[in-house]
Amino acid sequence: MTTPSNTVSLGATVLPTYARADVTFVRGDGCRLWDADGREYLDFVGGIAVVGLGHGHPGPLAAAHAQLDRLWHVSNLYWSEPMLELAAKLSARFGGAQAFFCNSGAEAIEAALKYARKATGKPGVVALDGSFHGRTTGALAATGQPGKRAAFEPLLPGVTFAAPNDAESLARAAGDRTGLILLEPVLGEGGIRPLEPGFLAAARGLADELGALLAFDEVQTGVGRTGTFFAFEQAGVEPDLVTLAKGLANGLPIGCLLAADAAPRGFEPGDHASTFGGNPVACAAACAVVDAVDEELLESVRAAGSRLAAGLAGLPGVTEVRGRGLLLGAELDRPVAPIVDACRAAGLLVLSAGETVLRLTPPLTVGPADLDRALATLAEVLAPA
Repeated sequence: MTTPSNTVSLGATVLPTYARADVTFVRGDGCRLWDADGREYLDFVGGIAVVGLGHGHPGPLAAAHAQLDRLWHVSNLYWSEPMLELAAKLSARFGGAQAFFCNSGAEAIEAALKYARKATGKPGVVALDGSFHGRTTGALAATGQPGKRAAFEPLLPGVTFAAPNDAESLARAAGDRTGLILLEPVLGEGGIRPLEPGFLAAARGLADELGALLAFDEVQTGVGRTGTFFAFEQAGVEPDLVTLAKGLANGLPIGCLLAADAAPRGFEPGDHASTFGGNPVACAAACAVVDAVDEELLESVRAAGSRLAAGLAGLPGVTEVRGRGLLLGAELDRPVAPIVDACRAAGLLVLSAGETVLRLTPPLTVGPADLDRALATLAEVLAPA
């Protein structure tokens, strides 16, 4: 077992793809985590919007345990009951869709890129400045942050970028060769910036005009995070494709591409695959998550999000609060990195979303007492010296 004394030395055996904080977590329960020294933290990161029901939630925990006792893995050359059940549940939530299962959000985006190219015969992709869709080569090519792309270029060609919430910019970025318009309903890594319903409607109209597909990247916003099961429900705009991952199985690895029943067909046998996609254990847990994200929980997410947003707006140094539900960003009048570190030292885990944006993604099950405790800690950290 890893202990506090050997964590640093063992860390030398891991490729440095993350700037990890010097803490090793060993246990979680609800909205709390404990590190290897036994210290307790209030978790307003939630695995970066992943542990939506909280650590150790009994629903997905029991479902995963039961499935482990039955079947861990079966090839996608065959069916499995949890995969079929999950596909049916997601189709019902969407209003009619077919599912492709994989292991991560980036994989789901790669599937969307291929699906759109096959269905439309057009290779062009339009995404947004500031967007983030993943770090695999196709997903990275569609990520509107040059600093993340530069070291790995040339990437997938034919990707153009438009300004968020600017329909004219979107139209200029698109053209006859555009086969996919790819949007996050709320830009996550790009500063927690919601897209306006009118902009999403304009994107829908533009896609129809060009014979392109409209895809919503709901890897971070989906599965109840914004107060509805899909964030796009709040805009009344229906996409052709939706990608899901993070919160879908409450921490077990899973990704999903949903293709609307009304969308052109893009895949046939042999076009795409994922060896571990549709894993029975992950799908069983995801079924329990989908069942748990009911209207009662969504109402609670909306109420908790309003309470948290109002509290953030009154904190020193906060100039703007953005987001939906429990995906919130507080624009600060100072760099955010020292604030994230100071909160962790005070027992509160929070995130950044850019150089000056504090990001909060607590479990959807967070209660009023924990919201107030987090706000009190933030008030202390942000108070003038």
